[in-house]
Amino acid sequence: MRILVTGAGGQLGREVVDFCTEAGDEVTACDHATLDVSDRDRVLQVLAAAAPDAVIHAGAWTNVDGCETDPDRAYAVNAMGTRHVAEGARMVGARVCYVSTDYVFDGTGRRPYHEWDTVNPVSVYGRSKLAGESVLGPDDTVVRTSWVCGRHGKNFVKTILGRAAEGHTLTVVDDQHGCPTFAEDLAVMLRQLVVARLPGLFHVTNQGATTWFGFARDAVEAAGLDPGLVTPITTAEMQPPRPAPRPANSVLDNAALRLAGVPLLADHHEPLERLVKELQVT
Repeated sequence: MRILVTGAGGQLGREVVDFCTEAGDEVTACDHATLDVSDRDRVLQVLAAAAPDAVIHAGAWTNVDGCETDPDRAYAVNAMGTRHVAEGARMVGARVCYVSTDYVFDGTGRRPYHEWDTVNPVSVYGRSKLAGESVLGPDDTVVRTSWVCGRHGKNFVKTILGRAAEGHTLTVVDDQHGCPTFAEDLAVMLRQLVVARLPGLFHVTNQGATTWFGFARDAVEAAGLDPGLVTPITTAEMQPPRPAPRPANSVLDNAALRLAGVPLLADHHEPLERLVKELQVT
């Protein structure tokens, strides 16, 4: 397939480019320097030149607190940028696979959220990403994911391991619940959905709900360090407080995948062990 990847310089985009290339696809990798999705003319120009069969739209502004303090930029990239990508894709007859977020939910639910649950984002980031969902067509695919980490870029696991290796005591919130998702595994599923031409909305995470505190302890323990370095706090105890509210429960039920007969991603402990070993080698 001819696949264009936006956000190709990010931790997920790099995994998508690598996996699709290894699978034999003709990949057009567009990082932010190559393609600013908020620039409509540039998006249409790049899509017309590449003429892809599909666009995996991983490009976004994912700085949750930054979005809260600069909503215009958040909407310019996450909402208008996605509108431009969708327009360009329609122009060349390509399908779009858009990567969205668990932050479209307010987190007040007591069970995992499935694809047909009512959305109610409480942050600018969540609202801007939901706005991006709204511009896609019936043949496109929306993939909501959560707590993404991996080999590339800055992420929670790398930060925790770096501080723990230096012997620092870590305070991590224990009242936010979600499902870690590893970029390498997510990239495989994104391509699978694109190749199968499965439209609609899917929740895609690695399996197994936890808290940020539990995830941090597991990462530290997997690295052979003292999990006692990690201590729990509540969100209200964070100093300084974060500008953007976080959903207390953003566990995503991968119901649409399950009902479609698509095998789910592995329990998050498996890729966590793999990632920690890889980071220790490098």
